[in-house]
Amino acid sequence: MTEIRREVLRLPGAPVGPVNPLPPLRPLDEVHELDERTRAGLPLDMARQVGYRPLRSVLPERIRDGYGRERTPLDLDAIVIENERLRVTVLPGLGGRVASLFHKPSERELLYRNPVIQPANFALNGAWFSGGIEWNIGATGHTTLSCAPLHAARVPAPDGGEMLRLWEWERLRDLPFQVDLWLPADSDFLYVGVRVRNPHEKPAPVYWWSNIAVPEERRVVVPADEAWHFGYERTLRTVPVPDHDGTDRTRPLNSTYPADYFYEVPDGRRRWIAALDDTGHGLVQTSTDLLRGRKLFVWGGGPGGRRWQEWLTEPGTGGYAEIQAGLARTQLEHVRLEPEGEFSWLEAYGPLSPSHEPAASGHPAGDWGAVTDEVERRLAEALPRADVDAAHEAWRTTCADAEPGERLAVGSGWGALELLRTGGKLPGTPFDESTLGEAQAPWRELLDSGDFPEQRRVGPPGPTLVAPAWRDMLETAPARPLSEYHLGVAQWHAGDRAQAVRSWERALELAPSEWPLLRCLAVADEEGGHPERAADRYAAAFDDLCAERRHDGEMWVVVTASLGREVIAALLAVGRVEEARSVWARLHESTRTQGRFRLLEAQLLAAEGDMEGARAAFDAGFEVADLREGAEAIGDLWEQVAPGEPLPARHDFRMRPGS
Repeated sequence: MTEIRREVLRLPGAPVGPVNPLPPLRPLDEVHELDERTRAGLPLDMARQVGYRPLRSVLPERIRDGYGRERTPLDLDAIVIENERLRVTVLPGLGGRVASLFHKPSERELLYRNPVIQPANFALNGAWFSGGIEWNIGATGHTTLSCAPLHAARVPAPDGGEMLRLWEWERLRDLPFQVDLWLPADSDFLYVGVRVRNPHEKPAPVYWWSNIAVPEERRVVVPADEAWHFGYERTLRTVPVPDHDGTDRTRPLNSTYPADYFYEVPDGRRRWIAALDDTGHGLVQTSTDLLRGRKLFVWGGGPGGRRWQEWLTEPGTGGYAEIQAGLARTQLEHVRLEPEGEFSWLEAYGPLSPSHEPAASGHPAGDWGAVTDEVERRLAEALPRADVDAAHEAWRTTCADAEPGERLAVGSGWGALELLRTGGKLPGTPFDESTLGEAQAPWRELLDSGDFPEQRRVGPPGPTLVAPAWRDMLETAPARPLSEYHLGVAQWHAGDRAQAVRSWERALELAPSEWPLLRCLAVADEEGGHPERAADRYAAAFDDLCAERRHDGEMWVVVTASLGREVIAALLAVGRVEEARSVWARLHESTRTQGRFRLLEAQLLAAEGDMEGARAAFDAGFEVADLREGAEAIGDLWEQVAPGEPLPARHDFRMRPGS
């Protein structure tokens, strides 16, 4: 019988830490964007989906940047699903990540299992970590739920046993989703049923990619002869598979720079992707046809890719690549989901073993057509395509709506708040009122009374809801400083920037705490092309915060650091170096020792003309914990302080040629 049980997984890791209390008003910093010439040359259906409501902001989420790089033993809540053949370890508190898929008969770990938890700035809202299988919903990039808790419970499985259900309310697109995981008796394959629902009266853009980390010393096999290549130079072009530019690109270490390969699996062909070692052993993932896309991501063998690999784990640990499966051909597309509609599909993950025939053409080093045909034959023997389709139908019709039993983990209260607002029901994914917490409390009061309450304690405003229904409620609520602040954030998110500025300016006239509003107005000035006025408002905001700050508790240290970082950058941008130094001096001592602020100090020293001091900061060493994927600030500063000298290896995170 399949068993589902709770365990505690102890790993060295850096805590995710507190969220950034400042609302993320700036446009999305996403590296997966295309130049206009590339867009114009795409097939019409792809171009339509690339242009379909791309994400511009991570509101209503907040940025998760409170982590560092100092690791201590972490005790992580884990849920284990186990039968006679497989042992699956799931982390419900970290996005429902499948941390391990262990095949017991062969004693093989099928995934890349990271031996540490090291957050890094790869998710749409910051914190993300590498390894295992992750469920990406929302928009192009890693989900905002990468390091967030999901709801989890036991649910009856199609074969009469039990399965694990994970579910949450994805807030970027306001869509509920569920992931059901089960192991049929004596099965070598983990089954995963996924459903995304649109409970609204308007169509919604949907993005889904299941990302599977595998050891990079594998050959990736997929039934395709062509792929769309994205190489972090904002271009997308077709390339042959497996050989491109005289090199077999299905072997991750054969690339120099990080790259994405989105494979064109022909219509009617079974959807699958495998990562196999040189003996023919490895992992295969397959699905029903709705999950059409297949992808390989490689870090490559160049210095930048190797540095990122070290950054995400620890020295001496093997690297990884990602094989992926998604709803569209590429990750730059979003798929339309009709009102009150749903998408559902079934995935299966399991081991693939070499053929027993001594001269099997499925050896990973063989002819490409023979390799793909043989791997598909071996997959058909291990798990027929018809069985996957039948399992999906059985799950969808008998189990997808089943009410959860014993709760194994608790996610956020945002889904419960949405169902209170709409009065709707979502069979199979209950969002209980008991999950409502402090973050939802003022919004429930707005919903019940039409009045948004003022804060009872001095401190940063809480998170803002920006969906049209909540914006409408804020517009009709009594015009008090806090409701005007939240209304301005919601209007800004909707693209009505002039109204947002008016709301923040109205609130400023009566607000007991001015710095949150001054900061919003400063961002509006920056985005509107008024850097001097932005610097004035930023400086005034920091002065007001320092006057309001009560003590050196965590909340005040965090908000001072978050605002101070923005203020210094804005002042340096207009050459007000002395004022920037004054802000630096008022940061908490513990803040100034962090790597991200050591880099900021080096930039400040360079602006002051002290190139020796800036160079000394490099020589002393620093690690910018939230260095963004594709960011080039460190290299740009190095060119300034040490022109002509090669960038030190520890700071080389370059992801494209010439960067």
